[in-house]
Amino acid sequence: MDEGSAPAKKMTSAEREELLRKCWMTHDAMWFFQALQECGIETTNKMNKAAVRSMAAIEVKRVAKALGIEKVQTFADLRRLINGGSDLIKARFMNFRISYPAEGVVRWEFDSCFAYDGVSRLGVIDRYECGIFERPEGWFDALGLTYTVTPQVKGCMMHEQGHCFREFVFDIPS
Repeated sequence: MDEGSAPAKKMTSAEREELLRKCWMTHDAMWFFQALQECGIETTNKMNKAAVRSMAAIEVKRVAKALGIEKVQTFADLRRLINGGSDLIKARFMNFRISYPAEGVVRWEFDSCFAYDGVSRLGVIDRYECGIFERPEGWFDALGLTYTVTPQVKGCMMHEQGHCFREFVFDIPS
């Protein structure tokens, strides 16, 4: 260490995790921006949704293994996976809530959205197709779960209605 240099601050585990989440999301945003510049919004939307969904299929298997969940057979298993997984992936700036309003029902809700904010700054929000819900849907599909989702949205619900949510209803035992 050079004389006069202060030692690097030792980060807590929580600070490291938050920094990693922010860095990953910065990568995601910059990928979207570069793709937009090279390919236009239509191709970027398509690539973004496919990339998120395929990443989610790998991610959910890693998360399940880390949480000791061998197979999701019940809604209780799914709830443990969602809660544990969201704790791992959710950064502080991601303003969403997950609730379970009824047995077999999961609700994701946003009062504000980081993707909406970023894409709005790029000036293409009117043509953006939300990629956020590709992540949980990619999880559910990779787990082989049967579900329905409402509402069916093309575009960006936050842009159109000022808030955003999806409800997933699962055909799975309690």
